[in-house]
Amino acid sequence: MGRPLFIRHSAAAFILLGSVFLAGCQQGATPNAGGLGAGGAQNEPIRESELRAYCPPATLRDGTAYFRTYERGSEGNPDNIVYQASIADVTRACKRGDGSMTMTVAVAGKVVPGPKGRTGTITMPIRVAAVRGDEVLYSQLFRHSVSIADTSGATQFLFTDPNVVIPGQVDRGVQLIVGYDEGPYE
Repeated sequence: MGRPLFIRHSAAAFILLGSVFLAGCQQGATPNAGGLGAGGAQNEPIRESELRAYCPPATLRDGTAYFRTYERGSEGNPDNIVYQASIADVTRACKRGDGSMTMTVAVAGKVVPGPKGRTGTITMPIRVAAVRGDEVLYSQLFRHSVSIADTSGATQFLFTDPNVVIPGQVDRGVQLIVGYDEGPYE
């Protein structure tokens, strides 16, 4: 015997809504999307050369996806962790200009209060860098603030650097690296 009409329609509606959601996520990486898109007018067409152009992937360097803050004088003691932060995902969008490439880099993550966690604003050191071998093409260390309103669970955050400019030709030797970096600030 078949499923009741309500269940079949609910399942179809769920699948349709999921498809719309996924399509919206994929649109966010296009130059027309207005979100993370690389810019331009909303109705500006995407050229074939833009679709085929190389855009360096954003990656996390080993050991830079997690960051902990301890109470003063108690570094390394797990009972005195104020908060732990982690980067869950990184992405980028590229736009070619006059002899350079401009990238928008986005970082998504979460902050989890530790045993000594409290509400308030915390600051995390996030570095965005572009390198070609040993040559540093771009490097910026940011102080990203996140407000913690509740210590009973995780707080999600989103960080964006829309100003990554790589001069000259961008080839597959260019790496875009993102992660926590305790400094020094330049």
